[in-house]
Amino acid sequence: MHQPLTPAALAELRRPRKYPAVSVLLPTHRREPPQFQDSVRLRNLLEEAKDAVHNDPEVSRSDRIDVINQLDQAGSEVDLTYAEDGVAIFAAPGEHHVWSLDRPVPPRVLLAQTFLTRNLVAAHAANQPFWALAVSGDIATMWSGGRGRPPEKIDSHFPVERPRISFDPERQERIGDTPGTFGGEDSRRFMREVTEATAAVQAADPRPLYVIGDTEALAALDEAGPVVKEAVARIHHGGLAGGPGEALRKVLDDAARARDEEQVGEVLDNLVAARGRKSFAGGVDEVWQSVNEGRAALVAIEDDYRAIVRPEGDHLVPATPDERGAREDIVDEIAEQALDTGARVHFVPDGSLEDSGHIAAVLRY
Repeated sequence: MHQPLTPAALAELRRPRKYPAVSVLLPTHRREPPQFQDSVRLRNLLEEAKDAVHNDPEVSRSDRIDVINQLDQAGSEVDLTYAEDGVAIFAAPGEHHVWSLDRPVPPRVLLAQTFLTRNLVAAHAANQPFWALAVSGDIATMWSGGRGRPPEKIDSHFPVERPRISFDPERQERIGDTPGTFGGEDSRRFMREVTEATAAVQAADPRPLYVIGDTEALAALDEAGPVVKEAVARIHHGGLAGGPGEALRKVLDDAARARDEEQVGEVLDNLVAARGRKSFAGGVDEVWQSVNEGRAALVAIEDDYRAIVRPEGDHLVPATPDERGAREDIVDEIAEQALDTGARVHFVPDGSLEDSGHIAAVLRY
């Protein structure tokens, strides 16, 4: 339930499936007593999904049996002990997927030809994922991090380890010393390998990169290539290449917080400038229209902003959950659509956009 959501994984989830592609969304709770009811809600939603599959005349008998079995397997993999704010379950003939989300979702069961991924996309954007490269003289590790959770070590292209240096008594006798930790071709080769591995990770999933190591390690890595120069922050702290994630989180927190504050400031400045040149949209209805028209270049959303709306003509109007056509996850839908059209999406602290309806956009034209 806690696997990283990469662009490749997201693209795979969003491709069309053989009908029915079943999506089950469950709002969850991090603490008891409401957490105690999550298992009941999960069971009820899964039964609703299985009934929908069973009663759909467009689903063949073999696919019906397969998808219901996939839903049962997915349900058994949900661990509510470590629940966050939501769970997304996807099932289709021959496959199922379970994702834990740290962003609230509305309860929902949907049968379609694609999975309902908008909540997953919005949660990923709000999480502000980053990479953290921790390097020492003999090993480098890469960690996947995001808002509010300890970084997790990845095993694709990493760790990179420097071959053990053999003690050479003849060399010491001849020259009078032994190679330093960051001296010689072995060290340069090791740092080049770290640079290449980092480039491979970034090529598969581009993210802001933090580089962590003592002064000598970062200097040696800087000489080997562009990694240090391209990092959003360089943190001088040794002894963390082996983790653990909680120790890395403590040294990353200040750097991540400073970068986040800087980005929020830039976003708010961009919105002020957009108002001045009349390329600004504010409020869920205006932003929704601009995003659907592909006009939004930047969308800013308050962290905990949620809205329930329904379409009325060409506009969205406030609604209650029980109204016909009500859309409870319109904010996540806007975030997904904005990313699809090449816009940047940035989540900002609550209250930052109070005078703009809690959601705003900078328009391309």
